Amino acid sequence: MSGWEQLSQYIMSGLTTGSIYALAALGFCLIYNATHIVNFAQGDFISLGGLMMYTLLGAAGLPALLALPLAVAVVAGLGVVLEAAAVGRAKSREITVLIFITVAASVLFRGVFKEVWGKQALAVPPLSPDVPLKLLGATFTPQNLWILGITLAAIAVLIYFFNHTLTGRAVRAVAINPKAAALMGIDTRRMVRLSFALAGALGALAGAIITPITTASYNVGVLMGLKGFAAAVLGGYGNFLGAIVGGLSLGLLESLGAGALSSTYKDVIAFVVLLLVLFVRPRGLLGGGEETRV
Repeated sequence: MSGWEQLSQYIMSGLTTGSIYALAALGFCLIYNATHIVNFAQGDFISLGGLMMYTLLGAAGLPALLALPLAVAVVAGLGVVLEAAAVGRAKSREITVLIFITVAASVLFRGVFKEVWGKQALAVPPLSPDVPLKLLGATFTPQNLWILGITLAAIAVLIYFFNHTLTGRAVRAVAINPKAAALMGIDTRRMVRLSFALAGALGALAGAIITPITTASYNVGVLMGLKGFAAAVLGGYGNFLGAIVGGLSLGLLESLGAGALSSTYKDVIAFVVLLLVLFVRPRGLLGGGEETRV
């Protein structure tokens, strides 16, 4: 394989994993902007998305075009439950307390997933026939294209939702100033709950499209969630565009770094890069103020 072919392969791999990190990072940003907390159960949304695809495609035998939205809907519902039953009901509104609630929820979710699906890795069928393709020297599968296409579609839908719908603008208003939004007649609790649902949907989407490559398991989303968090911080925590840039950048740096050094260091690269960037720009690459929040 020539140098150009290797580079193309690393770029395709980096964009694929970077898309997943971007979706996870967007989920973190949505909840942070609505509540100012870090949702450490975001990785479990990813895990459940993959597990639901395993069940719906394998055990239930549903077609992919039906299984995918159903998986997303189930995990979005779990996001609503997390807010309604735990975060929203907490007597203390201290940020630290709410963060610990999401940590506890994460542990609970993983325990339930392990009881239902077991500890073994589960093979998830791809969304379309797994026939290898080649472009610019890079060999990839249709699943890679599904990941890139679905990620772009999800980003486009979010942009339209937040900029061209009344509900989306209401979510943004609550993120910017919840007290002022409440005075304007906006149901702030409902908007926060919607943010959790959207974060769950994004996590489910990430898990559903990546697990045909990685396999599904009760904890497969934990590391992906941590890297999504790193991507969100890298781009500027709470910044919509920053989450996308951070996710793609992290994926590319991981892939290129693993190719140049060793795949052994792949998981370390994300956090080393994060630390280096934060030393130079504590707010992240695109972080700069409240006006960038979505």
